[in-house]
Amino acid sequence: MFLLLPFDSLVVNLLGISITVLFTLLLVFIIVPAIFGVSFGIRKVYMKTLLKIFQWATLRIERGAKEKNHPLYKPYVNGIIAKEPTSLEEEIKELRRSGSGKALDAPEFELSDIFYFCRKGIETIMDDEVTKRFSAEELESWNLLSRTNYNFQYISLRLTVLWGLGVLIRYCFLLPLRIALAFTGISLLVTGTTVVGYLPNGRCKDFLSKHVHLMCYRICVRALTAIITYHDRENRPRNGGICVANHTSPIDVIILASDGYYAMVGQIHGGLMGVIQRAMVKACPHVWFERSEVKDRHLVARRLTEHVQDKSKLPILIFPEGTCINNTSVMMFKKGSFEIGATVYPVAIKYDPQFGDAFWNSSKYGMVTYLLRMMTSWAIVCSVWYLPPMTRQPEEDAVQFANRVKSAIARQGGLVDLLWDGGLKREKVKDAFKEEQQKLYSKMIVGSHEDRSRS
Repeated sequence: MFLLLPFDSLVVNLLGISITVLFTLLLVFIIVPAIFGVSFGIRKVYMKTLLKIFQWATLRIERGAKEKNHPLYKPYVNGIIAKEPTSLEEEIKELRRSGSGKALDAPEFELSDIFYFCRKGIETIMDDEVTKRFSAEELESWNLLSRTNYNFQYISLRLTVLWGLGVLIRYCFLLPLRIALAFTGISLLVTGTTVVGYLPNGRCKDFLSKHVHLMCYRICVRALTAIITYHDRENRPRNGGICVANHTSPIDVIILASDGYYAMVGQIHGGLMGVIQRAMVKACPHVWFERSEVKDRHLVARRLTEHVQDKSKLPILIFPEGTCINNTSVMMFKKGSFEIGATVYPVAIKYDPQFGDAFWNSSKYGMVTYLLRMMTSWAIVCSVWYLPPMTRQPEEDAVQFANRVKSAIARQGGLVDLLWDGGLKREKVKDAFKEEQQKLYSKMIVGSHEDRSRS
């Protein structure tokens, strides 16, 4: 028994030295650079190395499949079938022109008109513009994150060993490191904002609050091994305005807040999230709502208007889609944030799914499961574009202004601009939309009768 004591002491000493060295490396190479907003370029080297490994694995799979005469599976992409933007009236006239000898403006109902609606229904089934926005896109190349890609079968021992090594690295090294960083960032955020909250209002409090927020968000960005490229920083949102962006993931907030200082808008939560919210609001004028207040659109609009009218207050960060979309498209913007007459600063966010899928399918994964998937991916790589500020034109209503901003974000981010409401993720199409199509067809027929009676 006594012979084992020196061995136990040696193990304890080695464990203590290992923890000290790990914490020192964590502090020197990650936490301190995050505090000052600098980078040693380690993440970019890591990303380039991963790209080379992915390319080699993909080529090896393709060569192995060719040698064994296995067909290469091409995944069904999340793209949308290209269509020319035409109106209902134009399409029906074209249909009548090709299959009817009657006048194109004939007011009578024609049997051929039915084929237009049949074709539209089949196109909608074959090319569902909504459902595909809420499922992760399968990559053509294998990124070593799983064996779900149909192209991957047993090709060689080296490829299988590489996949197993990747699992060990992600779960045994990256995951504990990222959890430690996330815990550090959240702890510092709660502690720092609580302390700053006791200071009297003034420049000193604002300065400390800004840098506490930036420091903690940058540490959280490191916890995801996020590699972010910011473009056109001269267009960053300014005080008294509203920053609107497309929404893919809850980490959109961290991505943007690590490069700017924003007032957040959201519902009051309980648990850990509630603790964080209560600490943050002490140091910064965030706008939190009770669950009952969120449903009162007028109350929300009034609170936001009061905030933006004070030009000394921070820009508000809002995601007008109201739900997470899979980063292939931008869906309908809710008009509420475009009604209050403030300057809008659009931001486009585009993630690279090759290193890890940032999309949160909330109907499939809970928050804990989602965060685990994020923290066991290789990295989160994305680009952020700050677009020039936009204001509502005199002839525009809130819906038109929202659509104009949405189109600018989609165009810059290389995303598909869709008119559908993201709420269709959980709800059925409203009857009003179906009635609108019926009215358009009825108006075409009735309008022809009126035109004929005038003549």
